[in-house]
Amino acid sequence: MTTTPAPPTRPIGHAVVVLSGGLDSTTLAYWLHAHAARVTLLSADYGQRHRKELEFARATADALAVKHQIVDLTSVGRMMSGSALTDLAVDVPDGHYTDASMAVTVVPHRNALLLDVAVCLATVLGADTVAYGAHGGDHTVYPDCRPGFVDAYGQMARLAGEGALPAGFSVLAPFLTLAKAEIVGLAEELGVPFASTWSCYRGGELHCGTCGTCVERREAFAVAGVPDPTRYAAETA
Repeated sequence: MTTTPAPPTRPIGHAVVVLSGGLDSTTLAYWLHAHAARVTLLSADYGQRHRKELEFARATADALAVKHQIVDLTSVGRMMSGSALTDLAVDVPDGHYTDASMAVTVVPHRNALLLDVAVCLATVLGADTVAYGAHGGDHTVYPDCRPGFVDAYGQMARLAGEGALPAGFSVLAPFLTLAKAEIVGLAEELGVPFASTWSCYRGGELHCGTCGTCVERREAFAVAGVPDPTRYAAETA
């Protein structure tokens, strides 16, 4: 696959990228590194079960030779009970993202919280752009990955930061209309080191191969026709 997001409609001087360490946000970091004059990466430890992803976020920052900040939101994460990502009493379900069982992986307002931190950082740095890696496959499960949220959040950020944010400030989700397989194809074109990304919600030694993010990852490589270097604990989903 070679479908790519539309190029930025204006020159990007400095972009703050919300980076989880996963395939989508890592590809976004590489894409913006190619389109922006400057990139700063922002990750968060919110007490996620798969905080192993932060190791991969650091590796991306090193590979791109850009500044990287990790914000400690663990105290906030402790309040987010009931999600399989932040509550060890809730099991991570196996299955596909379209399955109803995936609702338990929602962390309410997570992207809004992370974007708030990113916009605060952008304000301090004078950055004109904040970006995150929401994509088309997220829309079913995650409300804060849908077009309506992106538009509303961008408007809110500009209103809240009036007089402090650079002119033309925007919140971008360039992959919003892309399928996961299209992101894999774009990542291959950009030279993203796939083995240096982490998707699994269980956060074990290897990708489990059966949780929603692992299933989506495997399918994306297969559909894109790109070799998958990921080691999975389960050989088949």
